[in-house]
Amino acid sequence: MARGRLRIYLGAAPGVGKTYAMLCEAHRRASRGTDVVVGFVETHGRTRTAELLHGLEAVPRRVMEHRGAEFTELDLDALLARRPQVALVDELAHTNVPGCRHGKRWQDVEELLAAGIDVISTVNIQHLESLGDVVEGITGVRQRETVPDEVVRRADQIELVDMSPQALRRRLAHGNVYAPEKIDAALSNYFRPGNLTALRELALLWTADRVDEYLQRYRAEQGIDSTWQARERIVVGLTGGPEGATLIRRAARIAAKGSGSELLAVHISRSDGLVTGGSPQALIEQRALVESLGGTFHAVLGDDPAAALLEFARGVNATQIVLGSSRRKRWQYIYGPGVGSTVARDSGDIDVHIVTHEHAAHGRGRIPIRKVTDLGRPRAVAGWLIGVVGPPLLALLLTQLNDTALPTDMLLFFSVTICAALIGGLFPAIASALVSSTALNYYFTPPIHRLTISDPQNILAVAIFAAVSIAVATVVDMGARRTHEAARAQAEAQTLSTLAGTVLRGGSPTGDGLLKALLDQVRETFQVDSVALLERRHEFDPWHAVAATGPKPPEHPEDGEVDVPAGKTLTLVLCGRVLPASDRRLLGAFAAQAAVLAEREQLAREAAAARRQAEGNRIRTALLAAVSHDLRTPLAGIKAAVSSLRAEDVEWSEDDEAELLAGIEAGADRLDHLINNLLDMSRLQTGTVTPLIQEVDLDEVVPFALGGVPPESVQLEVPETLPMVSADAGLLERALANLIENAVKYSPPDVKVLVRADALEPARTTGGTVELRVVDQGPGVPEEAKEKIFAPFQRYGDAPRGAGVGLGLAVARGFVESMGGSITAEDTPGGGLTMVVSLPAVERPPEPPARRPTTTPDGAAPRRTSGGPEPLTSLAPRKAEHA
Repeated sequence: MARGRLRIYLGAAPGVGKTYAMLCEAHRRASRGTDVVVGFVETHGRTRTAELLHGLEAVPRRVMEHRGAEFTELDLDALLARRPQVALVDELAHTNVPGCRHGKRWQDVEELLAAGIDVISTVNIQHLESLGDVVEGITGVRQRETVPDEVVRRADQIELVDMSPQALRRRLAHGNVYAPEKIDAALSNYFRPGNLTALRELALLWTADRVDEYLQRYRAEQGIDSTWQARERIVVGLTGGPEGATLIRRAARIAAKGSGSELLAVHISRSDGLVTGGSPQALIEQRALVESLGGTFHAVLGDDPAAALLEFARGVNATQIVLGSSRRKRWQYIYGPGVGSTVARDSGDIDVHIVTHEHAAHGRGRIPIRKVTDLGRPRAVAGWLIGVVGPPLLALLLTQLNDTALPTDMLLFFSVTICAALIGGLFPAIASALVSSTALNYYFTPPIHRLTISDPQNILAVAIFAAVSIAVATVVDMGARRTHEAARAQAEAQTLSTLAGTVLRGGSPTGDGLLKALLDQVRETFQVDSVALLERRHEFDPWHAVAATGPKPPEHPEDGEVDVPAGKTLTLVLCGRVLPASDRRLLGAFAAQAAVLAEREQLAREAAAARRQAEGNRIRTALLAAVSHDLRTPLAGIKAAVSSLRAEDVEWSEDDEAELLAGIEAGADRLDHLINNLLDMSRLQTGTVTPLIQEVDLDEVVPFALGGVPPESVQLEVPETLPMVSADAGLLERALANLIENAVKYSPPDVKVLVRADALEPARTTGGTVELRVVDQGPGVPEEAKEKIFAPFQRYGDAPRGAGVGLGLAVARGFVESMGGSITAEDTPGGGLTMVVSLPAVERPPEPPARRPTTTPDGAAPRRTSGGPEPLTSLAPRKAEHA
């Protein structure tokens, strides 16, 4: 069975006419005899759209019930049973009501297509999954209903339904899109001209990219190599030379002249991996410049730079190529016409721009001399000894024998030259060939003991000997050099692999940051004393260290032996030794990675600051809500009571006056509790709580935390034999008061709250812990909410408004943690909640002081005496509530 075809009408915003265009297309197909059925079309109350439904067969919708309400959805089974040629399914990104076969409507469409039914659908650009963040940044609205981009890309036809922002706003103002009561809000929010213009551009560009994909596919299928100038694509060729930045900026200016133009930078590397006059560090900087200008960077292998560049340009359907004037001097053109001339000659219908620059015709700099392989000092000395001393000694030995032929002498001298090449490399072998040739001429070719040769055949033999000796020495040295280069490449690859592994693992084993771990690896790899990554935002700003490692890290680039640019504002500086040129290419990779990590850490800091700011905004919003409601309630009671007392037309009895005054006092106490909790939370948020730690007896602090609750509502079990704890007495009293009052509020009226303290066995590395438990038998808290109740401005369950602003437990935890303790919530056996306060015990056993009872005979909290520790902060007990 052939798969059905999908046609999508894409719009920039609601109301541009997608559904209207879809229904018009349905009428056009129906008039030609096509079996068209309406599966699901949403008119949104628009009269002209609803009129187009007349004359089209519609499959009845499926009625679904969800949370007590009825909804209508696409009846997929009925549509499959009807099996039309074409089905209209509106709003592709719609989320189905729970209970449907698929969660999303696009999944329903996929099943229809798989059944061989053609589908016509609609979608807005803001519903594409990949554009969610972009649209949210433009409109401030996060789209909850999205459709994967790949679903839309696979459509056989995509038709853009376009409308100017002004026309769409007129339609909206005339009531053709939304109901009259929604028009003003829509025009001033989502449908602002700037929003609509940005969404329209987004839809146009996305559609243009899809059209370009179709064009590329068609050209590949038809084997079309010629350029179709449907869109300006500018390719700039880079060699890694100093003119690269000039070429990139020139190409960017050309691209900026046409809307939708693309900038592509390409560097041609030889397939054998050898660098041909380019600077790796310059390429890194030029790549960053290209990407900052909105272009893309590409690396292509090719032994013929001109052919590889043209092949790349034709492959991307480029319309223009930008190249720099050759840096060759005039005499260097004997090697060929150059890349620029060849590309211009063979470009065909691609325009070629040759850009002049200050480095043109100045030469490519000093011609690099091939470095002889470093075989080590002992081998070099041995090679030179064999090459220079060996031939004269061999000549003396052969003159003593006096019975060897010239070919035999030449082979013996040739053996000495090969030994010099194998041991010492190229230069000792060349020296050996020259010394051997001279010795052969002087001792073994007539006339003897003269530097002349009478026989022409001997002249040829000595010349061939010298040439073959030098050729063999060159081949031997080349093999050694290739081996050395392979070993170095393997070492570099292993280093880069270790670097990537360190970054991916998230830093060093000691837990340092990624950037610090990278600098440590630079220091270890290149065996230097110290490394620093320095930053300077502007030319005249002072340098400052982003990260550093090692003793006395450099503070300026001039302080180090090596400095490598790591972006526009960063420089990697090494102190300790000067690196050879061969190491700088690998160092450039480290520098580029350091720049990326520095930027990542900066982004992480900015994200953390944004989160703190968002949390602060949330706290301020909750504070305003608390002030507007929770503080207003007791104020209203106080105001009503005072107004009643001041009323001259009412004569109050003593009992009534006492009741009103009691209400005023209760309201004032409640206001005091709320304001103190707000101030405490503010101090915790700003980090201004500084506890004064001393040795504290729990049996002296806990009774004073009961001042805000009825004495008969709490049962104390705090043994006098408990060890002393390290805490701030005032903060601890405040924290316990919040916990106890919170427990009393949620416990049944006839059940006491238990406050019990126990000493835990000390661990090997600590002095032990004292746990104080506040146990209630109230409704309890589910496991998943045990941490949430400690968040500021949170109440759990059905706590009524006016029961507090939700700060009691947050303040209690903040105070205890500032003293080095902790608070956790546990379930009470049999039901309820237990708050466990853990405090560090004093290591030395306390001296047994004179104890007094923890409760008075009448059950009330004892009065404070001079013998007990005074609170270190003048903080009154607090009301607390489940957060």
